[in-house]
Amino acid sequence: MLFIAMCCSILAFSQTIDASKIKEHPRLLLLQDEEKLIRNNISKSPDWQKIHLAIITECNEILALPPVERKVIGRRLLAKSRESLRRIFFLSYAWRMTRELKYFRKCEEELLAVASFSDWNPSHFLDVGEMSLAVAIGYDWLYNDLSEASRKQISDALISKGIGPSLTENKDTWWLKGTNNWNQVCNTGVAFAAAAVYELQPQRSKEIIERSIKSIRLPMQVYSPDGNYPEGYSYWAYGTSYNVFMISMLETAFGSDYGLTGMPGFLKTPVYYEHMVGPSGKPFNYSDCGTGADGLQPAMLWFADKNNDPSLLWIEKQNVSKDRFLVKSNRLLPAAMVWGKNIDFEKVTRPTQRTWVGDGENPVALMHASWQSTWDLYVGFKGGTAGTSHAHMDIGSFVMDALGVRWSADLGMQGYEAMESKGLKIWDMVQNSDRWKVFRYNNFSHSTLTVNNALQHMKGRATIMKHSNDTTFMHAVMNLDEIYTGQLASARRGIAIVNKQYVTIRDEIETGDSACTIRWAMLTPASVADITKNQMLLQQQDGNKKLTFYVNGLPGDAVLKTWPTTPPNNYDEENPGTILVGFEITLPAHTKKEFNVFLMPGTKPIAVKKSSLKPLNEW
Repeated sequence: MLFIAMCCSILAFSQTIDASKIKEHPRLLLLQDEEKLIRNNISKSPDWQKIHLAIITECNEILALPPVERKVIGRRLLAKSRESLRRIFFLSYAWRMTRELKYFRKCEEELLAVASFSDWNPSHFLDVGEMSLAVAIGYDWLYNDLSEASRKQISDALISKGIGPSLTENKDTWWLKGTNNWNQVCNTGVAFAAAAVYELQPQRSKEIIERSIKSIRLPMQVYSPDGNYPEGYSYWAYGTSYNVFMISMLETAFGSDYGLTGMPGFLKTPVYYEHMVGPSGKPFNYSDCGTGADGLQPAMLWFADKNNDPSLLWIEKQNVSKDRFLVKSNRLLPAAMVWGKNIDFEKVTRPTQRTWVGDGENPVALMHASWQSTWDLYVGFKGGTAGTSHAHMDIGSFVMDALGVRWSADLGMQGYEAMESKGLKIWDMVQNSDRWKVFRYNNFSHSTLTVNNALQHMKGRATIMKHSNDTTFMHAVMNLDEIYTGQLASARRGIAIVNKQYVTIRDEIETGDSACTIRWAMLTPASVADITKNQMLLQQQDGNKKLTFYVNGLPGDAVLKTWPTTPPNNYDEENPGTILVGFEITLPAHTKKEFNVFLMPGTKPIAVKKSSLKPLNEW
């Protein structure tokens, strides 16, 4: 109790929940009889029928599986917690929607199995957070049909294995004061556990939930001012989804969100997430993000409903039409049915906003030439810092789509266990950290500048100086000075989509007191079909889609070249089907230099407009 009091005194924005308003079971996410709203959606909409059927079909697969066992991999039980959440959430949904006993019995079996674990691995508290969410939902949604013995075993586990480990101030509970996804996930899981067992320990549950409301405001501050999420696309889906679960639980169980929805930038953040996906269907996967899209994102349905903005679901509508539900990995999928009760996919419209620029810890500019075709041009351009959670040394990097495929790419994340098992300390966010020895993490693998074969300056931060959504010259300009502290006197990079026809990247650099060699590189999944001094032809694997890579301003002794992405260390993952293309130039001290790279769909260069060659201060 002392630790709870300490947290309450440290964390601002105190809120007191009204315990008299707590609902009877089921109280988490979906109240009694609200199933009929979902059934109504299913009966009227083929889209909702598809999602529902995908969940039920997967539940039938789960029925044949043995219960989840406690198996720690490295320092994590996380894979088992996530699988438990997937099974329990899916099965409890199926039970509430169909009332078929086979789903109830299997869900109860899974609940009792994890309740019997020795613990939920509090040394890696994400494991506790996800398991607590799973068990809380299952307990609450099956509550009225569980035997007294099952209720007691499951509720005891929630109290001792979920809530209990969060009460002691130690190295495992650092997340209470954290500002990243850990705070969102762990607070939400423990708060769900407290709400599920509220009648068994009302005072402690009240304190836990109030503590979570206060604590979760810390990571919610990162959405300000524009909705940008510093950890990128995948961790947005993780941290933000759990944040939405927290708010949704408070609204259903207590009838209030206690001011969380109104936190600055939070209701703006779905626009960021939607713009992070290019016409190729691939996300802008900077930082620790995978290379594929996440499939149907339930949290976006919640945001679309809150904002009364169906255009937020344009990407989700494509996911539904193409059956991208990812039932084997999308453990939160049933929440789409819960939060989509008021959504009609037939009324979803195209976004009208072509450019999204967000400040914050990791500023980004996201530019769609239009939303009309999968063949449209798209650019994602990243600033910010390598000094934030899950970051890479990818400052100034970009992704680019054209002709329905990705041309400038990012290798994305690497599995943590493979590196940790080799003894690498990848969470030390300092300049000489083991983290920057990993090829996928350092600037040598990204579509950005490297000076004298050195790492970018980790504590530096690149800011967006200007931007425009003018369709004739859609652009953003970044100040990279701090990223190359001690390497360059000045560095600016601008990227533009010109007249919806091609992309240009303009760099303006100035050397300091010594000469330096600058490498301009772009990571691509394409191959080089032809190359001359200042022009190369790239082609995708099918050979049908081609792009012209042309450089204006290349010095006389410089030529275009390629570099392999072969892993340099035994702990690096393979990077098949990718290469780096670009050039190197060596400049004397106190020298200014500028050059433009043009990325032009097709085999013949498009006539370059003079506006594409003007200095960045005239953009």
